[in-house]
Amino acid sequence: MTPDEARASLQKLDLDQEAVDVLFAHFADCEARGKLGHGFSRIPWLAEQPIDFGARATKRRGDDGVDRWDGNGAVGYLTLAAVCDDLVAQEIDGVRLVVASPCFPTGALGYWARRLATGGYVALVTATSPRRLPPPGGGTPLTGTNPLAIAIPSSDGASVVADVSMGAVTHGDVIAGHARPEELVPFGGPLAHKAFALAVGLELFVSALAGPEHSAVVLVARPEHDPVPGFRALAGALRLPGDA
Repeated sequence: MTPDEARASLQKLDLDQEAVDVLFAHFADCEARGKLGHGFSRIPWLAEQPIDFGARATKRRGDDGVDRWDGNGAVGYLTLAAVCDDLVAQEIDGVRLVVASPCFPTGALGYWARRLATGGYVALVTATSPRRLPPPGGGTPLTGTNPLAIAIPSSDGASVVADVSMGAVTHGDVIAGHARPEELVPFGGPLAHKAFALAVGLELFVSALAGPEHSAVVLVARPEHDPVPGFRALAGALRLPGDA
């Protein structure tokens, strides 16, 4: 699918122009970074989901100091875009936890973490999804692929962004035809129990904060130090996570 075809496909959905622009920017960024499972191949799949494309998330501040967003059945991409815009606009001094529920699908979490790092935050983003990962020994899927993204801003303008799904492949790889459904297992081969443990931990962490629906949790803080330039110097020519 070409960029023009992708934009035209999004415009056929019940989306306003701002929402089309938000979704297209996400998919195009994934295409440019080689994350094709999160790129334009997602659009036909998205069109088949039971989502109210006209819905939008709303924010409510909890008494516990946590920002809570009600997804209202909106596209998860749009909910996370609103969360990121709100956090950057607030220019928070300190730490803020955000819980968005329901929030699905969420796309490439590194994309959202990078936006927050560009806004000057150290950021952590995680989200749950339909149960797709079985235990390492096989059986019924018990958790989502439950990705985790961590972004560290830098004075040199190049954030480090680690974005890891707990699956050996992603569901997006399956959608794009780059992997078979049976390959969707915890990564690590003989050490797959470690990825499964992380998937379980994130599943229950998000569910404990957000409830039983597919949801996202975001944590941001202002950095006290700037470790990235020194780490890049140590790494030399090595490509770091998140580099284009």
